[in-house]
Amino acid sequence: MFSRFFRDERLTMLHRLVDLALEEDGRDLTSEALFPPASMLQASIVAKEDAVLAGLPLISVVLGRMGCADSVVTMLASDGETVESGREVARILAPAPILLKAERVIMNFVCHLSGVATATRRFVQAVEGTGVRVLDTRKTTPGQRYLEKYAVRMGGGHNHRANLEEMIMLKDNHIDQAGSITEAVRRVREAYALCPPLEIECRTIEDVREAVALAPERIMLDNMPPDTAARALALIPAHIESEISGNVTLKTIRALAELRPTFISTGAITHSAPVADFSMRLTSTHRGHA
Repeated sequence: MFSRFFRDERLTMLHRLVDLALEEDGRDLTSEALFPPASMLQASIVAKEDAVLAGLPLISVVLGRMGCADSVVTMLASDGETVESGREVARILAPAPILLKAERVIMNFVCHLSGVATATRRFVQAVEGTGVRVLDTRKTTPGQRYLEKYAVRMGGGHNHRANLEEMIMLKDNHIDQAGSITEAVRRVREAYALCPPLEIECRTIEDVREAVALAPERIMLDNMPPDTAARALALIPAHIESEISGNVTLKTIRALAELRPTFISTGAITHSAPVADFSMRLTSTHRGHA
């Protein structure tokens, strides 16, 4: 899944992000002073709490961006797997100065992404049996959007648009500036010979009626009270996808899912996900020549 998700421009962005993270740390003067370049260090990554795993393939990506050809990475678990506290999920053998410099970068990624995957799994479990799909949003950490959207998938969620080109969303600001939903849709469809999929954000029942007549691919019900959302969903035909969004929490998502929209989107699974607790433990040192 990781290699399929990160291809072409996504892989280029990932490499730039990893390079920046390594550059932020500068030289590891401590490890360079204490360890000969050829000395080998073995370490393991261990879960310190129950979590859904995401980000393990980044171990090899980070070491590769450091030019390390001598590392051996052994995966003992897979992304998307629920691991229990105390579970060893990976082992790494690499030159000591490189591994110690890479440690914090690797762990920052694994802990954060596993936190996103774990939060997503909780939301997905909350709607189980309803057929509703949980979506992420663009409320992501700058530069880490594709990683976080990958982690959402590992938690069982689905991705909304990754960027502003994948789908046209007419939000309240666009509609207000255009003067109406109908006028905004007209301008968008005239602007592009091959118009990307179109989603219209609706705030009222009247908005929904207007949007339905324009036959977009999806209609979003933004911050509607549940009773209003139920009335709105009854107006949306089966060939138009529906999405509930706005202030969705673990406490509210089940009741919203029972209204049977196609999707429920929430930024909480990315912007408010607690970091999962993993640690890297040194298990042995293999002395080499300076």
